[in-house]
Amino acid sequence: MQSIPKNLALLFIGSLLGATVALGVSTFQPAGNHSPATSNSSPRTVEASPAVLGEDVTAEIYQRLTPAVVNVTNRRAPTSGGIDSPFPERGVGSGVIVDDQGHILTNNHVVDRADKLDVTLVDGTRVPAQLIGRDPGNDLALIQIEVNDRVKPKIAVAPLGDSDRLLPGQAAIAIGNPFGFQSSMTSGIVSSLGRTFATDSGRPIRHMIQTDAAINPGNSGGPLINSAGQVVGINTAIESPVRGFVGIGFAVPINVARRVLPDMMAGQTVSHAWLGVSGITLDEETARTAGLNAAAGVYVVHVLPNSPADRASLRGAIATSGASGASNGQLPMGGDVVTSVDGRPLSSADQLTDYVDSKRAGDQVTLTLLRDGNPLEVRVTLGDWPEG
Repeated sequence: MQSIPKNLALLFIGSLLGATVALGVSTFQPAGNHSPATSNSSPRTVEASPAVLGEDVTAEIYQRLTPAVVNVTNRRAPTSGGIDSPFPERGVGSGVIVDDQGHILTNNHVVDRADKLDVTLVDGTRVPAQLIGRDPGNDLALIQIEVNDRVKPKIAVAPLGDSDRLLPGQAAIAIGNPFGFQSSMTSGIVSSLGRTFATDSGRPIRHMIQTDAAINPGNSGGPLINSAGQVVGINTAIESPVRGFVGIGFAVPINVARRVLPDMMAGQTVSHAWLGVSGITLDEETARTAGLNAAAGVYVVHVLPNSPADRASLRGAIATSGASGASNGQLPMGGDVVTSVDGRPLSSADQLTDYVDSKRAGDQVTLTLLRDGNPLEVRVTLGDWPEG
């Protein structure tokens, strides 16, 4: 499992006061010089383009997809302890319309703590939006606007692709509102797949799409698009030592969003199953270093207090020589080795995480362990991943 350093910059322009300049980033009013999409009665569904990337194709994708990409403005009351101001805080992100009922997929961090949400359409029309559901664990949220006679001709519905079919090297296109510049398009490739990084909640978002298509603050919640004009991801984060793009961006795969869309449409806050351990993949070298008589599995380094694993009496490693971690290149000793879950052999920590992620809070799983060289089975009732 490859982890991305924690200095990932979320792409949301947060805590901007009014139209002031903060951190060198200006908040701009959305541009209003775009021609509205034409429709007689209902939002149109964008058709797929040929999977050949060229100027004509990208120009066509831009024309057809921009009516489905919106600017999301989050207004919230000033927080205490900051600069005194009578003005509400204001942040800007992006979103993509996913059906003709006005549902818009975006990032959870774009709408977090919102007292009021506004959506700006491609022609500059501003309409109110409501938060419907969210999935903080995957940094996803669903909001909705009213699709009335005034709004219908101005919007389109973006087609959703299949992110499981992506390959590194394929084309990647981003449309969004970086730094408030509405309806900006950039293009690049899928740089890699299956990336992982930890959010502020401590829960890692897994299976992320890495791209070199330029995405910047304000692109959050906007679509990552393939050469067929289909949404394959929701742009979420960048790796950057500065507040800007350096060639490494990340998107939540659209298939992850597909799985949680029904729950979010039902008005739910999606929860994720939680085991409550941190561990490392066991291989021959790791096993030899830790003095373990096991060739494969997950070595439990730490068990979080009051977690499901703690209640099931799983044992984490104990640091040697009074240190809080490894000493002289030696791993902490004494942790359990999880060799299988519900009878499925484990060869990596990713496999254990994936399996737990496929479950719901309240489900029970059976872990097969090696403890002090002896086999042991433990049943664990999974809990909700604690938000925040």
